[in-house]
Amino acid sequence: MSSEIGTLLTLAGYFALLSLFAIGGANAALPEMHRLAVEVMHWMNDRQFADMYAIAQVTPGPNVIVVTLIGYHVAGLLGAFVATLAMCGPTCVFAFFIGQVWDRFKDAPWRMAIQAALVPVSIGLIGASAAVIARAAAQSWVAVAVMVVTAVVTYTIRVNPLWIFAGAALLGLGGLM
Repeated sequence: MSSEIGTLLTLAGYFALLSLFAIGGANAALPEMHRLAVEVMHWMNDRQFADMYAIAQVTPGPNVIVVTLIGYHVAGLLGAFVATLAMCGPTCVFAFFIGQVWDRFKDAPWRMAIQAALVPVSIGLIGASAAVIARAAAQSWVAVAVMVVTAVVTYTIRVNPLWIFAGAALLGLGGLM
């Protein structure tokens, strides 16, 4: 029982801290989530992490669902609840109070400077997330080819991502991935 409580406290502590550093959303904290879940705590392997991320991306709703899936994998339904609450709770409280102050200083030069500085930080964090997921998902040459084709198609042609997911799913069902 104490091991289970320890696991839940670990989930809560790590995800509460991550929530405060997730500038740009939950995907910006993905490299640290991966480091924690795969490399530090050994709760899962690269493939499981990549699969959870993929499921979270095709699931309707916010991209923070990956946190719920990690929590579920680690400690069942209670783990899913604790991880999600820890990832969303501190950020919501912080946003509520900072939002009120932020509105009062909408024309302040320091506010504009902070907003401008957060753009490259967010882009860098999301780029790092893409690199971590690509590395974790690169389990075969077919998976790498699918990633490259997906990136090229997504960048050059406006196509609904569900078609790309469907194509990847067919490759998976065919045993190619």
